[in-house]
Amino acid sequence: MPSRRTVVRLVATAAVGVAGVGLPLAHAQAEPGPSGPPQTVQRLQAAGLASTIKLDNCSASLVRFSTSKDTDKAMMLTNGHCYEGGMPSAGEVLVDQPSSRDGELLDDSGATIGSVTAESVMYATMTGTDVSLYRLSDTYADIAADSGAKALTISSSKPADQSSISIPSSYWSKTYSCGVNGFVGELREGEWTWKDSIRYRFPDDGCQTIHGTSGSPIVDDTSLEVVGVNNTGNDDGEMCTENNPCEVGEDGETTATKGQSYGQQTYWFTTCLTADNALDLSKDGCLLTKPGA
Repeated sequence: MPSRRTVVRLVATAAVGVAGVGLPLAHAQAEPGPSGPPQTVQRLQAAGLASTIKLDNCSASLVRFSTSKDTDKAMMLTNGHCYEGGMPSAGEVLVDQPSSRDGELLDDSGATIGSVTAESVMYATMTGTDVSLYRLSDTYADIAADSGAKALTISSSKPADQSSISIPSSYWSKTYSCGVNGFVGELREGEWTWKDSIRYRFPDDGCQTIHGTSGSPIVDDTSLEVVGVNNTGNDDGEMCTENNPCEVGEDGETTATKGQSYGQQTYWFTTCLTADNALDLSKDGCLLTKPGA
């Protein structure tokens, strides 16, 4: 399924808590993970690997809201299809579920400087968007004291069309860089549909992301804030199949471009924030998909 991208571990976890959702073969046979010491990072633009988190099957990042306090429990951002319980089925939304997910916290060079452990999944879905947001067991202050890492800030606004972006993948210790090339009102892949997806500039080798880059933050090169999360791309030129997302026009016509990659916007989280930085899906103007929607 979403091809930017989960890797081997989901074979074991796909059946946990997600009845009837099998793991596509393309994920089970994704590229083997990196081995040995961290490789030299390809830093092409402003954003590097600092504050990214390497999961066993995906990329992730240490994030905060602009209103977060140092004493708040920290958060980790990745894709919904990277959820350790398996890919949520169409229409499924997970809220405040217990979790003990852990990952390696990286510095700018891609070296491990610590570890983080989740205590809950605040929100996860693959319907309307493809995101998982975890609450970690340590505060931002604790993490900074132990590792020196400072969280990336989730922007409260939509990314600008044609803006320059970087996509640092902790899984591969590599940063992709290109630009936003408009937005897709409806992006479809297999049983899943996403709204207002970020389209990367193409053909442009800078953001032709691969398996394992799923969950990487999309960082605006000017503000250095997180404006999205990398999630999929068309592998084979097929139309609307797993690993081959298609764009659906207002007239229902579908188009697909082999090699074209996409991400999902993250300012949606800020439309659902409460005064204490919790998520309230019933809040007026909240853009996140609601359970039962």
